[in-house]
Amino acid sequence: MRLDLREIIAVPGSSMPFACELETDGLDFPAIRAYKAKPHAEGRVFNEAGVLHLEGLLTAEMTCICDRCGAEFDSVKETELDAILVEEESAEHPEFFVLDGNEVDLDEVLSTCLILDMETKFLCREDCKGLCQKCGKNLNLGPCACRNEIDPRFAVLEQLLDKEN
Repeated sequence: MRLDLREIIAVPGSSMPFACELETDGLDFPAIRAYKAKPHAEGRVFNEAGVLHLEGLLTAEMTCICDRCGAEFDSVKETELDAILVEEESAEHPEFFVLDGNEVDLDEVLSTCLILDMETKFLCREDCKGLCQKCGKNLNLGPCACRNEIDPRFAVLEQLLDKEN
């Protein structure tokens, strides 16, 4: 979606609201199985002393796969939008978004903000225990029946413990 900003570019103190849905075509992450709906963004672009700021909130509802245990879970990602829009590219500030004439490509700004804010690991819960390395059981569902193997360097010490019992 392109947003025409010609009404606020030359008027400090003015603003323009926006609301749109983001296409998910370029938002592929290995741990995201599907988006429940298109990510939705709401916010405004405002002119503060001649500098255009974009602020708002982007919300994405997803079905994800846990990176530790492989379980499927639902997640909601909320990304705070805070971007500066400029008329020409600057080597000093590569994080600024460049206007195309009097317009900004909201899809580019929103997808970049979402990608940069996305987690590096998707976990079903913060304290996910993962899978047993031997039998593959999901340890979040309870302990497995596997016995912990002792490091062969400490096998002699285990024999001492067996003698005491």
